[in-house]
Amino acid sequence: MHVPPPSEPPTIRGTFHLTDHNGRDVDAESFRGSFVLVFFGFTHCRVVCPRGLARISAALDALGEIPVRVTALYITVDPDRDNPQVMRNYLRAYPSILGLTGSREQIDDAKRNFRIFARRSSPSPDDGGYDVPHTAITYLLDPEGRPVAHFNDAIEVSDLIERLGGHLKHYSPDEVR
Repeated sequence: MHVPPPSEPPTIRGTFHLTDHNGRDVDAESFRGSFVLVFFGFTHCRVVCPRGLARISAALDALGEIPVRVTALYITVDPDRDNPQVMRNYLRAYPSILGLTGSREQIDDAKRNFRIFARRSSPSPDDGGYDVPHTAITYLLDPEGRPVAHFNDAIEVSDLIERLGGHLKHYSPDEVR
């Protein structure tokens, strides 16, 4: 029996062109020189997104003052409901996280570049609302915008702090161009 050689893991391209929750146009270049945590979700999410955002916030708080910048981004998978103002209001509970939204095409491009699955469900017969099941992975991009790690939704805050800290302490700010 012939066994094919192992394949390379899918490539993550940490690129996007979106609008932040303050109404500014941003892209991946806007965050060069900073480590970037990227998490996708939507403001009507009841469990997964609040848990992920709380975990990211707790990890950033625990890291405290560090010699390299870390920016946390929350990219919506539901641009029909999540405009900049909705994102800004929602993220008041997570002040260390910047919300990003955009047109359906811009969000689809970002999802494709990060290999994120998200699909709007059928409207609920009760209230007409809908969910958007989606991939719940947090990516870490280095200050050059290269993906260096990912963290699944089951990671404990203490493990996230340890892994993030490991990446940050082994990176010299002098390496940033």
